[in-house]
Amino acid sequence: MTPARRFTLPMACLSLAIGATAFAQQDFSSVIGARQGEMRVLSLNLGILGNMARGNIDYDAGMAQIAADNLVAISMLHQEPFWPAGSDNGAAENTRALPAIWEDQAGFAEDWSDLGTAATGLQAVAGDGLDALRGAMGPMGGACGACHDDFRQPR
Repeated sequence: MTPARRFTLPMACLSLAIGATAFAQQDFSSVIGARQGEMRVLSLNLGILGNMARGNIDYDAGMAQIAADNLVAISMLHQEPFWPAGSDNGAAENTRALPAIWEDQAGFAEDWSDLGTAATGLQAVAGDGLDALRGAMGPMGGACGACHDDFRQPR
């Protein structure tokens, strides 16, 4: 075998190995960033409503309605693109998503549906006064907490 062939064959094998490794290790940074952005939008709007409900800021019917409308809009997004297999906290960096999401996809989908139901209930009364808002915040918090308990790693 010529010296050039001795060099070419190992380099070709190395290139295949590097390519296979790169293919196996997908970069989920943009999808993780997108779902974290989705959660930040939920958090922003829940913060507005929660601060009104707790009396930390004045109740504003118009702003309460906008925040509740935003919660419903987010809850209507199809979640499949946000949660590809392999983007859990055991396989990817910068995420608190537990593998349980992929182990119990039906439970995860049910929790997301419950969030939508609670958001719709909140939307129906958000502009109807502080007492109505306060009454609808419990189911919303319960929906968020249920999903976080089962599918998100604590800090």
